[in-house]
Amino acid sequence: MRTLATIMGIIAPATAFAADKVVTNSVFVSGPLILLFLGFCALVVVIQLVPAMMMLYGMIKGIKSVVKEEMEATHK
Repeated sequence: MRTLATIMGIIAPATAFAADKVVTNSVFVSGPLILLFLGFCALVVVIQLVPAMMMLYGMIKGIKSVVKEEMEATHK
């Protein structure tokens, strides 16, 4: 435990000193190709959601039919 406290005591001031020297007043402006690429990535994610939702619907429908069959079997 003492070793961990010593390591933290050494690292904490070093990170504070490094963070003090970072310049954060510059603004990054994305070009149109970057925005096009990000839009394409979003489109891929949305398209992947369609089969996932269809599969989820099928699984819920299958579970529902199994439960219904079990309920009918126990009530006979």
